[in-house]
Amino acid sequence: QVQLVESGGGLVQAGGSLKLSCTASGRTFNTNIMGWFRQGPGKEREFVARIKWIGGTPYYAHSVQGRFTISRDHAKNIIYLQMNGLKPEDTAVYYCAAMENGGSSYNYWGQGTQVTVSS
Repeated sequence: QVQLVESGGGLVQAGGSLKLSCTASGRTFNTNIMGWFRQGPGKEREFVARIKWIGGTPYYAHSVQGRFTISRDHAKNIIYLQMNGLKPEDTAVYYCAAMENGGSSYNYWGQGTQVTVSS
């Protein structure tokens, strides 16, 4: 099993920045891809960004490309999401997720952290 805990959410004005963290514990050696997702009010959960623990190129949703940056600290088992130029439409609960080696879908999810962007 893998446990994921998000932190860093909060209230920010439009144009501001926040940095989210996701700390992974447990059988993290069995995971390969880490992702960030979000679910806004009245919306379905959507993909934001993903990164591999080792190698590879980060991948972003078009809506956040150029504003958000996903990064990793493999030694500490932490994934970050730096969010700049925040917009009210970025308001959502942000979730961290982990995919097992060889998997095709995310197996583990965190509880989420709320990000609210005021206009």
